[in-house]
Amino acid sequence: MTKTPAEIELMAQAGRLLASVFTQLDGLSLAGMSTLEVNDLVEAFIVERLGARPASKGQYGYGFVLNSSRNAVVCHGVPSAQEVLADGDIVNFDITLEKGGYIADSSKTYLVGEVAAPARRLVRTTYEAMWKGIRAVRPGARLGDVGHAIERHAKRGGYSIVRDYCGHGIGREMHEAPQVLHYGRPGTGLALREGMVFTIEPMLNEGRRGVQTEDDGWTVTTMDGRLSAQFEHTVAVTRDGVRVLTLRPDEVRAA
Repeated sequence: MTKTPAEIELMAQAGRLLASVFTQLDGLSLAGMSTLEVNDLVEAFIVERLGARPASKGQYGYGFVLNSSRNAVVCHGVPSAQEVLADGDIVNFDITLEKGGYIADSSKTYLVGEVAAPARRLVRTTYEAMWKGIRAVRPGARLGDVGHAIERHAKRGGYSIVRDYCGHGIGREMHEAPQVLHYGRPGTGLALREGMVFTIEPMLNEGRRGVQTEDDGWTVTTMDGRLSAQFEHTVAVTRDGVRVLTLRPDEVRAA
């Protein structure tokens, strides 16, 4: 379950490359682009520019390099040429990358063009909730402390936490132990130890927490049709705290 310092450095290398993918996405004018166009651009960048492997493609039979979850889609949205991003949308891109045998996993919710204030607030609160969870990570803390920090911030904002999906351990495999819930009670759950590596990836809903899976078998949407947002980082437990392995250049101050 724990990784050696050498393994964590390899994961950090993959994490830096993945962060550069999001830097490329930051430079795109997303309005008018299809989610399949974004997928294809990301695949070319990972393979041709970074010399890495898009780890999601082929995983569990999935045919794309990212999930594109727009507006009421909670997670696992499938890229499509017919789904064109429009002014006012929010869209989460969830991307994995493997380099040197180890996988990094991260996601970011983007604001497309001029986005209404309630949607902007949801996205901002989701990002803050992820960081509340990250800052609760340290040796001796428990996973319940992480989940509680996330849930408390979400509830203060008036949002619900999706309970059907969670963070996860990661390394040579995309999904490893432990499961990392985004809700919980302080002082409960697995005790964190130096060398553990896992994702923290809360999904906050504007309305109720209930979700449903669409007929494609992948796309998960809110049951009430209201907005959902998500952010994700891969983190490692250090001797005295936490290291964010997928930290992006624009987030240095947040860390």
